[in-house]
Amino acid sequence: MKRQINTRMRRAQRIRRRITGLQTDRLCIHRTPRHIYAQIIDKSGAKVLAAASTVEADVRTQVKHGGNVEAAKLIGKRIAEKAKSAGITRVAFDRSGFKYHGRVKALADAARENGLEF
Repeated sequence: MKRQINTRMRRAQRIRRRITGLQTDRLCIHRTPRHIYAQIIDKSGAKVLAAASTVEADVRTQVKHGGNVEAAKLIGKRIAEKAKSAGITRVAFDRSGFKYHGRVKALADAARENGLEF
């Protein structure tokens, strides 16, 4: 287990180094077995501009379980809507070292379908 965490963190550092060179807002995600979280963080990394997660009361009424692909699609849609209302259209996708499949891919695809570009 410890080796997996270290591997993920190395991937995350490599991704974040590349993103900081772009000088753009980033869509940062985090997933646990029960929930998925998404935040849009400004260029400096000091301020969260928009956030959505399966912990929110609105989302909990819409999905039965927060740790599945359907919940990730809903969070992708919600983060795209919140980004649009904040005036954000382009972001860099920071997957935090998680492999791009399953819930991570579902969240990214839903965000793209609802108008977020990355």
